[in-house]
Amino acid sequence: MCAPRSGRRLLTLFLEGFSAGLQSNIGASLRPRPLALHHKVFGAHLTYGATSRFYSVKPTHDQDVKEPGWTEPDSDAAKLPAVASVSAEADVQQRHPAHFAKFCAQLQQCRSPSDVLDLSVKYTLPARELSNCFSHMWQTTKKMTEEQRHYEKSLMFEHPAFGTLCERAMQLARHMSCLDVAYCLLALVKLDVSQRSRVVQTLLRVAQEKLNRFDEKALSLLASCLPEMDSCKNVDALKTGLQLLVESRTPQIKSVITLQTLMRCVGKDAPLSLKRKLEHKALTMAQQFSLPNAQYMFTTLACMDFMSVALLDICSTMIIENITGIPFWRLVSVLQASRDLHYRNVALFSAIAEYVTSTLDMWQMKQVMHFLSLFEELTFLPTGLMDVLAKKVMAETPSVTQKELLTILRVYSSLNYMPKGCRQEFLDCLSSSFEGYHPKMSDVDLLRGAFALCLLGHLSPASLDRLMQNDVQEGLLSTDPYISERHKQLLHYISLCQELDRPDPPHHLSVSRRPPLDLPSNPSVHRALQEALGEADCQQGVILENEYDIDFEVTLTDAQPQGAEEGRCQRVAVLCLPPYAFCLGTQHPRGRLAMKVRHLTALGYLVVMVPEASFEKMPQQERVQFLRSQIFPAGQPVSVE
Repeated sequence: MCAPRSGRRLLTLFLEGFSAGLQSNIGASLRPRPLALHHKVFGAHLTYGATSRFYSVKPTHDQDVKEPGWTEPDSDAAKLPAVASVSAEADVQQRHPAHFAKFCAQLQQCRSPSDVLDLSVKYTLPARELSNCFSHMWQTTKKMTEEQRHYEKSLMFEHPAFGTLCERAMQLARHMSCLDVAYCLLALVKLDVSQRSRVVQTLLRVAQEKLNRFDEKALSLLASCLPEMDSCKNVDALKTGLQLLVESRTPQIKSVITLQTLMRCVGKDAPLSLKRKLEHKALTMAQQFSLPNAQYMFTTLACMDFMSVALLDICSTMIIENITGIPFWRLVSVLQASRDLHYRNVALFSAIAEYVTSTLDMWQMKQVMHFLSLFEELTFLPTGLMDVLAKKVMAETPSVTQKELLTILRVYSSLNYMPKGCRQEFLDCLSSSFEGYHPKMSDVDLLRGAFALCLLGHLSPASLDRLMQNDVQEGLLSTDPYISERHKQLLHYISLCQELDRPDPPHHLSVSRRPPLDLPSNPSVHRALQEALGEADCQQGVILENEYDIDFEVTLTDAQPQGAEEGRCQRVAVLCLPPYAFCLGTQHPRGRLAMKVRHLTALGYLVVMVPEASFEKMPQQERVQFLRSQIFPAGQPVSVE
């Protein structure tokens, strides 16, 4: 779909004005100079003495190979190559279809970039086949290991035919179709060809000139490529031109797929006004959404870094109604996009959790771990799934890998959940499995696992004994200062658990305080406490020696609050808590908060948790009544010290 005439004119004038300084003396600086070294490979004369003029290996983002006299592509001397000799070759494919059908068959048999380069020297390639070569070179590296990919790319850059292929791409760039330009540019970027190389800058310039003629597929390829490129004049011009093109085409869009493609094209850097314009267009087309459209809208909005609650709610409803049969990676992408967009829909997450629970036997354990990790990141508590999984783990303990075990420990402790009816049995199972992996476990994994068990209120003597060894602690505290500080904090909490979570704690634990700090307190809670407890002056910002902080502390006498022993004073710790302290949609405390409440209780406090989000929505009288109901049994008088 083409832009309106006014839109095309605006885009053309913009691109011409932006890059006017780049167009003088076209072809002069990029035209190949005479080469000194010639090698014969497969009967074709190849030159590589100066191939660094067209590309360079990219060991770092800012390191390029330059020759004397070579000019930066962003400078005013950067030009497009001369193409006087290529017009006669533009239709060579049409004149020899059988010849190039054979080439395509041979290309599919290549298993590495070097294989493609060896094949390319046997042909004089037209634009389409040249694009296929670069794309296939990239495709062959996608399934390689990181080490093998690095080695193959090194061979590719050293291959004498690679420079010739890049030079050929520069010569044919103006004669390529929009799709071939996009494929070539994407493949070269993915192959780590330097962005500042001439071949990449040439393709960027040609993409600017042809941008008005790009169809949705070519635009999608371009959108996949540009976010991975560093800022420079040509990249910035192309991004801005792309946004203008999308804005001009939006009113004429009639296909949901086309709309989503253009939404992905504008990316995160688009102005908010354009994002809202695309959102409005999508809402007007919501009745046309299919199930794949609904799933794809999550990732599309994540690409834009734009949360539209209205759009996501529509798509969530469609997914919930048709969740059976949605493949694993589609569900994962929906959860990942929800996490990235900070979108929280309890109904959607519950539907996915129930679906996974009901079909647990058809999922691999690593897939279930992936779901669990995402739910934990979303602070969503899937109780049914966690109950069924706990039984499965206890029944198949020997088959649980170390990685899976650490994930289970992290998720269950973070969400503060134990299966109903078999809490101790499950804890013993996790603890024994964890101890079995000690010999081959790193110190960091040992620390994380032991901390997770402590969050759950379970002390593993074998794990703690090993963790307290001098060599282990030295290794944990001798890393990067930031990481070392985090390890020190986890060790501090483990030490607190050893002191306060013992099966036989002392009856009276001393509470040491630091001087009060001017911590930010909640004024509405303070006012409600004063009204609920009379004229008492609540002490704010109490910091205990063990580093636990209390928002408000009140000491009660005479009247007996819940949990107080007869004839004793009762200290009340009021904690003002943000939404992320609880599991999503509930007042179920998460791991660290549950540990803090447990420890404050062991120190003799009555802990009152005030969820700030719901508390702020209450009228004043309800706030006062809420605090009284948490502190005192019904009908008892109030006495404050």
